[in-house]
Amino acid sequence: MKKIISPSLLSADFGNLQSACEMINGSEAEWLHIDVMDGSFVPNISFGFPVLEAARKYCTKPLDVHLMIVHPEKYISRFARAGASILTFHYETVDNPMEVIGMIKAEGIKAGITINPDVAVSVLEPYIDQVDLVLLMTVFAGYGGQQFIEDSYARIAELKDLIRRKNTYYVKQLAHGIPATNSFFSFVAPVYHWYYRISICGVPAPDSVWITWIVIAVGY
Repeated sequence: MKKIISPSLLSADFGNLQSACEMINGSEAEWLHIDVMDGSFVPNISFGFPVLEAARKYCTKPLDVHLMIVHPEKYISRFARAGASILTFHYETVDNPMEVIGMIKAEGIKAGITINPDVAVSVLEPYIDQVDLVLLMTVFAGYGGQQFIEDSYARIAELKDLIRRKNTYYVKQLAHGIPATNSFFSFVAPVYHWYYRISICGVPAPDSVWITWIVIAVGY
């Protein structure tokens, strides 16, 4: 199965967004990862529809949008019109996840669901065969520079077991915090051994490489 690379828009030069998107177009990256933060569900604010629309205008790759916002159901149509190809929302921010999944799919785009590290993996079971993507956070949503939470390995195994029991297939992402040292490589090796696809979405890297986190994307 092909590996997926999905660089994060958070690492782009917003003074020259067109050039940044054109670099992605010419690269082997399959997706562009876009983290939308509202300053309410998470402490930081990132960007909204105008930046997403600009990215859609200049980027030819699918836009993988991670909503770190309250009441995402209010904005699904707007994000779809702005150019999202994949829309992932936090389980913690909605009353009826199944309804939100249906709303996203009704827009003709792929639906994803995500949880923070302090939310039980078991809450995902009713939705595991309804979504196209699960983002299992191994750092808390909202800001960079965090360290990978070691307990996440057990959560990864639990989620993998859920997939098997549901006998389903989708793409799974893991968001990590990895220090920009050689430990990055020692981390990737064992995780890659577990999974089939790996997308890099962002570790601060030498020589200003355009990456901000590490994401593992898995097709089971």
